[in-house]
Amino acid sequence: MSNKRDLKRTINYICSDLFAECVAASLYGNQKSSTENTDALLTSILLVHSDYVRRISHPEPGIPQKKFYKILIEDFNKQVNELIDQIANLG
Repeated sequence: MSNKRDLKRTINYICSDLFAECVAASLYGNQKSSTENTDALLTSILLVHSDYVRRISHPEPGIPQKKFYKILIEDFNKQVNELIDQIANLG
């Protein structure tokens, strides 16, 4: 990580790609999935985005910055993998 701006930019790109992929999967998927599932998944992507951008801006006191950002990136990657699995199950 070079700086906070690059980390925020990366999170923005990943979340926007996930959002677009979810919309595409709901529109072009083979199954007729319910719109409630799609809406819930889109909402969770937006919540993940806002949560992690907010956490970047305000690191927790008492934790060394390198350790905080390492944990933050690992948590973000885990949530992104879960969202990818949910999108795969959607379409």
